[in-house]
Order: sequence, then C-alpha cells, then structure tokens
Amino acid sequence: MATDRGAKETIKSVVKDAKDKVMEAAERLQQHSPKYIPGAPAPEPAPFDEPTSARVPLPPKPDQGGPDLRTATGLSVGGGQTARGQQGEYLTTAQGARLYDTDHSLKAGRRGPTLLQDHHLREKITHFDHERIPERVVHARGAAAHGAFHANGAAEKISTAGFLKSGAETDVFVRFSTVLGSRGSADTVRDTRGFATKFYTDEGTFDLVGNNIPVFFIQDGIKFPDVVHAAKPHPDREIPQAQSAHDTFWDFVSLHTEAQAHTMWNMSDRGIPRSYRMMEGFGVHTFRLTGPDGSTSLVKFHWKPRLGVHSLVWEEAQIAAGMDPDLHRRDLADAIEKGAYPEWDLGVQVMPDSPDQMFEGIDLLDPTKLVPEELVPVQVIGTMQLNRNPTNFFAETEQVAFHPGHLVPGIDVTDDPLLQARLFSYLDTQLTRLGGPNFGQIPINRPHAPVNDMLRDGFHQHGVHPGVAPYKPNSLDGGCPFFAGADAGAFIEAPAAVAESTKVRAAPASYDDHFSQVTMFYRSLSAVEQAHVADAYTFELGKCYERAIQERQLAVLANIDVELCATVAAGLGLEPPAPTTPPEEPTVISPAVSQVGRRWPVEGRNIGVLVGPDSDLADVSTVVDALGAAKLVPLVIAPHGGVLTHDGGSVPVSRTYATARSIEFDALVIAGSPGTVQAKILVDEVFRHFKGIAVLQQGAELLTRAGVSESAAGVLSGSEASALCASLIESLGEHRVWSRDVAV
Repeated sequence: MATDRGAKETIKSVVKDAKDKVMEAAERLQQHSPKYIPGAPAPEPAPFDEPTSARVPLPPKPDQGGPDLRTATGLSVGGGQTARGQQGEYLTTAQGARLYDTDHSLKAGRRGPTLLQDHHLREKITHFDHERIPERVVHARGAAAHGAFHANGAAEKISTAGFLKSGAETDVFVRFSTVLGSRGSADTVRDTRGFATKFYTDEGTFDLVGNNIPVFFIQDGIKFPDVVHAAKPHPDREIPQAQSAHDTFWDFVSLHTEAQAHTMWNMSDRGIPRSYRMMEGFGVHTFRLTGPDGSTSLVKFHWKPRLGVHSLVWEEAQIAAGMDPDLHRRDLADAIEKGAYPEWDLGVQVMPDSPDQMFEGIDLLDPTKLVPEELVPVQVIGTMQLNRNPTNFFAETEQVAFHPGHLVPGIDVTDDPLLQARLFSYLDTQLTRLGGPNFGQIPINRPHAPVNDMLRDGFHQHGVHPGVAPYKPNSLDGGCPFFAGADAGAFIEAPAAVAESTKVRAAPASYDDHFSQVTMFYRSLSAVEQAHVADAYTFELGKCYERAIQERQLAVLANIDVELCATVAAGLGLEPPAPTTPPEEPTVISPAVSQVGRRWPVEGRNIGVLVGPDSDLADVSTVVDALGAAKLVPLVIAPHGGVLTHDGGSVPVSRTYATARSIEFDALVIAGSPGTVQAKILVDEVFRHFKGIAVLQQGAELLTRAGVSESAAGVLSGSEASALCASLIESLGEHRVWSRDVAV
C-alpha cells in the first residue's frame, strides 16, 4: 500500500513539473509579445483584497532563475528553483514552528509591558537588526544576470581550458557595476563600470573580473588604496557621491600621471554607457594561456556587445540620476524579461610569450597600456547570452564573490603587479563582507565541479564532511583525496621563466611613458567624441575648488594634446600652459576605440510611442506591432495608464506623461499632439540628445510646438505607419544622429 502511494505521489510530481514547464513556456511566449509590458513585480497579478486561503509560495517569475541546485561540494542535486526558497503555506518561526500572529508582541495585558519570553519578537527583531552586510568598498552598486557561454572552438589551439572547446556550453553569472558609488548611488554617473563574469566550468570556476575600460589608473596594486581614497567622497563631508568631479581625485591623478590613460577614457563617452547591454568589457590584464602542445601565449580578453558600444550624452546622464537612478538595472532586467536577451562575443588578442613580455614596444605587464586592435585583431572564441534575471538580489547579486585567482587549467596569470595584488585583495575582502572563509559555499558561488579541498570548519560551514583525515598524506581516509596529473585535468602553473634579479621597490623603465597612449586614444576619437571629452574635463575640473589643481591638470593635458588643453583652459578661464614634453604624433590611430561611424544591430532598443487624444489608435497598434516584429521594445506613452482601446483591438500603456522621460528611449515615434508640457519636453530632449524621431500626421503640431523642423536631420515623417517604422528602424543603426546641429 505504501509503495502504491509513493508511486502515485511520484507520478503526481512528474505531471506537476510538466504542467509548470508548459505554463512557463506559455508565459515566456506572452512576454515576447510586443504589447507585453515588462516590470511586473510578481508572477501573477495581485488581487484587490488580501488573500486569506492558504497556499504555497508563488514560484519565481518566468524570466527569473537562481543558482544551479548543488551541494556545498559541487554535487548537482534534484529539485526545482523553489527548493531553496521559503517552503509551506503557513508563517513559521525560523525553526519551522507555525505562528498564529506576527502583528502584536506578547504583553502582560493589552496595554501592559512586553514580555521577555516573547521568543518570536526576539527572533524577528534580532534577525532584522543583522540583515545588512558590509557593502563592497568599490563596485558596491551592481546588477546581474544568469546566462550561458557557447564556445566556437577558435581557442582550442591556444588553451586547454575545457569550456573553450568547440560546442562547449557553460553556465555564467555576470555582475555589472559602477566603481565609486555606494549601493544607493545612481547608475548613470560618470565612472568606470565593472564587468565580472563567473564561468561555472566542469573543471572549476573561472572568474574573468574586468571593466568596461581596457586600462587602469595604476600600474602597481600597492597604489590601489591611494586611488580609491582619492576618488571616494571627501572624508569630512562625505560628498560628492559617486563622482570624480572633486579636488581629491584630480589632486591625485594630476600628480600620479600614470593615471592619465584611465582618466581620459573616463572623460570620454565610455564613462557614461547607454546600457549594460551596450557596453564593451575588458580583462584589463595580460593572461598566459597554455595550449595542448604545451606552448604558451599572452592574451588580452575582450567582450564585444552584439548591440554595439553606445553611450548617453552628459545631459541624459544627469537627468537619469534624478529621474531614474536605476536606469541601467531596469534596462537590463526589463530586456531579459521581454526576451531581448543581450549577447556578447568573447574575443582574445593573442601575442607571443616572449622573454621580455613586450609587443611592438608595449609592455604587456603594464595595466595602464592597451594593445591597439589594429596591431592585434580580436579573435572571437565564443558568445555569451544573458537570459535569466536573478530570483533574489541579495542572495545572488550581492553575495556573489569574484576573484581573479579563480582559474582553470589552460589559463594562468602573469607578473602584472596590479594583477598580483588583486590575487590577494579579492580573496581577503570576502572574509569580512561575507563572514568568513566559506563564502565559496554560498549557493551563487558554488562550483559546478566536484570539490575535495580538505578545508574545514569556519563560520557558515555548509558541508558535512565524513572521514577523519583532512590532511595529506593520510592512510585513514584511504589516501583520499589524491593528486591529479595533467592527464586528469590538474591545474598546472605555466612554467614561466623568472629573470635573475634583486629585490627592489621599483618599476621597469617601460612603465615611464604615461602620455603616448593617452594621445593615441584621444586622436582616435571622432570630432564629436573629442568635443565630449573636452566638455567632461571642463565640467570636472570646474567642480574643483583649488586653482592649483586645475592648473596642474592643464599642465598634464598640454603633454597629451595642446588643443584639448587650450579648450579646457578656456572653459576654466585660465591660460593654457606650454607642454613640458610636447605630445608625439601617434604611430597608430585606433578607430576601434571610437563609438561613432559604424552601424550596429538595432534589436532590443527601446522606442517611445507618444500618443494623445487625437491619435489614430489603429496606427499606434500598427507601430507597436512593426517595432516588436523587428525585435525592438515599443513603450507606449499616454495621458493615463491602463489600456487604450479601438475598434481593431487594444494597446497597453507602458508609461504616462507623468512617468516618462526621454532618457530610456533610443528613438521616439510621435503619434499625437498632446498639449502638455511633459510631451513638449519629451520631444525637445529627444531631439537635443541626437535621437531619431518619426512623426505621423497627428504628431506634426507637437513637433512644431517643440521647435523642431520636420526637415531636421534624423526627423522622419509620413502618413503610413508601417513604412514610417521601417524608415526609423533603418536609421537606428548609427544609434545617434550626430549630424544634427544642436547645442547640448
């Protein structure tokens, strides 16, 4: 009888799992509809009245996923994504005792004192008092997603890493971040962005911990506390938050001139990306790869976004910081929920592993230098797609722990002194932030490979290890664990030669050139990008109180580009100094660093569709369908929320005049002429920020009121909705209409 009951329960469980998968697939299809509005807080709509019938917790939303279900030692176990979440339909204590009330503490009478015996009150308040953990010192503000990496096999000759073999598919978790700000700061500040990827390979975890800028502020990790202290808010007033536009930052970088390369990149449009989905990533350091034949190569890793590399304009970044400080987080999560999965190609620049570790005069161990792609093209070795949002921000995005020392066979570090310090620092910082040495056992950090490390005990130990001999050698545990050889997939450090030397606190002479690559980067930008760089320096230095710091940075700029120095000096009301070391003409110009002048895929772009009382809703529906069919994300902006109905159907409203702002749209379709100030501001900003505009007949009046000519560059007009959308989609490939003559 018991056996029959168990079989029935098993059948019911299988049927339920199948039904859940069918329902999830149906929900995903609905989400891919152009009329689906992302951002729902729960997997099903909330009722008006509080539910009172007991039911189990709701599952995650269809776009969400959690860490793979594994033990602390890497073994895959059964169970769905809800297995780690809250269980059962009734409220309980942390120990599982069911509760009948959580609104009132236990008191001596209704108006009497609270009793010390109230174990539920003590447990609830005590846990609440300890819910926060220390935020990261840098990269505190972040967003993340799950996905998969597909290798194309192009790296098989240069690395034995299994996840790079042709056809290999590897789960990944990617965290994007700003560097300077606190967890509560804005997404769109001018700053470097972190781009950290955790590859859950079957040979162990590999972390590629990089940035959206290929160079760094310092050459040696011993300077890391200095640059961070200088860039963080002033310690007396704790301002400004998440900004480099202040005296201490510019005091440091104007004196420590090896920081000028990274500073120039920050002052470029790279410092204010449009979206994490449109952001390049770099491993920054040079790594050493070992091939199947034992040969070694020096490589630099690159992430190339399929959507292209795009940025905000400065006014957009400032507006977003106030109107929607979560712009980048929301953009990533909404795109994944909508089914517009972002993708990046992973590529490598491959250089010979020569004894001096130099290439074309570039020191490959200097993290303030890059290798121009014109000298060494990037070879694509695989593609990553992000397709699931985290189920729980704290459990995943906040508790994930990256470390450059998480390596796999075939990939090794070099003697880059910044990388060497990071190998210590990234491990050390987790001890305080995540409460001890067992942070690798937190679900998001658990390897997808068997773990037998002989490490024991410590805070938050999740493993229950059998045996009596966690040491080597031993006989009591049968000699286990055993050493692996190369034939068994052991990680073996590349046998790199170390030149005979003496202990010194010094850098090689090749590190002394602080300006030539900065000049190369600036001269490689388009005219409009160079103008943005000059504006950024002028703004940032204009925020400095001390004239001496402004003058000192101008003296540095004179050694980089005389005209740039003169433009910034004019904006500060200062005389441009003469260069102490005249800038040299770059031997290489690198168009690859410019974001302007190419065409890019348009999938996943957000298109605002502005409607008014006079709009033809059939045309609006045609526009929404046409944009959705092109894999764009149409967002209807109307006077009120809800649904707009017409004879042929209905159009859901994504934003209202009160909640919309131009910053989240890559282009605008004007399908009506509402007489509101918000609508006029929206059109004015879209035009001023060099975005495409498509105008149906009903929108012509609003365009005129906003002072925009129908003949202006990037403004399209027409009476046929489908044809107009096709023209707009074609124009989006360049991202912005830089030929438009406007003052920003």
